[in-house]
Amino acid sequence: MLIVQKYGGSSVANAERVLNVARRILESYRSGHKMVVVLSAQGDTTDDLLAKARALNPDPSKRELDMLLATGEQQSVALMALAIHKLGAPALSLNAVQVGIEATSQYGNARIKRIRPERITRALELNNIVIIAGFQGVNRYGDLTTLGRGASDTTAVALAAVLGADLCEIYSDVDGVYTADPRMVPNARKLPNISYDEMLELASMGAQVLHNRAVEMAKRHRVKLVLRSSWSEDEGTEIKEGSTMEKLLFSGLAVDKDVARISVMGLLDRPGIAFHIFSLLATQKISVDIILQTAGSGKTKDISFTVVQADLDAVLKTLEANKEAIGYEAVTSDISLAKLSIIGAGMATNSGVASAMFEALYDCGVNINLISTSEIKITVLIDKEVAEQAARAIHDKFAQLMEE
Repeated sequence: MLIVQKYGGSSVANAERVLNVARRILESYRSGHKMVVVLSAQGDTTDDLLAKARALNPDPSKRELDMLLATGEQQSVALMALAIHKLGAPALSLNAVQVGIEATSQYGNARIKRIRPERITRALELNNIVIIAGFQGVNRYGDLTTLGRGASDTTAVALAAVLGADLCEIYSDVDGVYTADPRMVPNARKLPNISYDEMLELASMGAQVLHNRAVEMAKRHRVKLVLRSSWSEDEGTEIKEGSTMEKLLFSGLAVDKDVARISVMGLLDRPGIAFHIFSLLATQKISVDIILQTAGSGKTKDISFTVVQADLDAVLKTLEANKEAIGYEAVTSDISLAKLSIIGAGMATNSGVASAMFEALYDCGVNINLISTSEIKITVLIDKEVAEQAARAIHDKFAQLMEE
């Protein structure tokens, strides 16, 4: 059996934790399994490296940042190999160049194009535990590129897909997927399983248990994926096609405070104006989430949309540079909002889901700024200050409905 395991930064934050993970890896290895292990940088290493870079240059080159940040994962894999050697087993650490993880050239948020698994396969045939640096790839120029924060998950799933692994386990400091963040909603419940689609919505909407691109890849390649805790032997949450559970009104709730809303006002009401705006943003590799178009005054309209806060300056600069071509009157932005989403495969066949969510918000006095819906998701923009209060109220409302 071939198993791919991924361990997050908190799981390998210091020497004691590295040895703990090494012992866990060896349990599977000595049970006869072939092991490929993907690691994140230790603890706060990535943040510390970012701080060092910005202390020298407040606007650092993205290429040089990737060169710097990729060293965090390389430290982790080398240290893990040393720990496994100490425990008496063969291990080989590899970075993205050595593995052949080919990626796009978008520094800071590259995507994996292909993986050449020959070196991994040879190392496994020699009975090595293969330990691979997550979060990184190499572009067509031979430069290291990073895949975005949290993307070691994506590295692990991509490797599992290419190698035809029997199982991909994602280990972190949580023991599975909960109906909400337990730190925010104390009565959140752990789910034994969840569908790819539901997990993808949760990950995209701000639940930080799994990278959204990892879920996309797992769904596409039907990778058997389980989220587990590094600290316990408890059963985790399996992510799979469909669910063995009865279709629920509500599978999870996510809050994302990393949101900026932009409103482009006074646009001429003519065909192609939305295409013009969003094609400009697409050329800058800026992803847009909620979009709302409303009537302005006279023959004009307004378009509002959300992006992650890191992209706000780039959006404003792009809009300002193209003001004459777009033909708008004004642009406003707001970073005081949070995105709150409820997700559930049962929403499509159960009436009253939206009204229950809105009733919960009304009962706790929370005003809604924007609303977006899909077959299995309802998202609202609300004031950031009341997001956690709103999350608890909505979770309680749906927990009560599901008990009835």
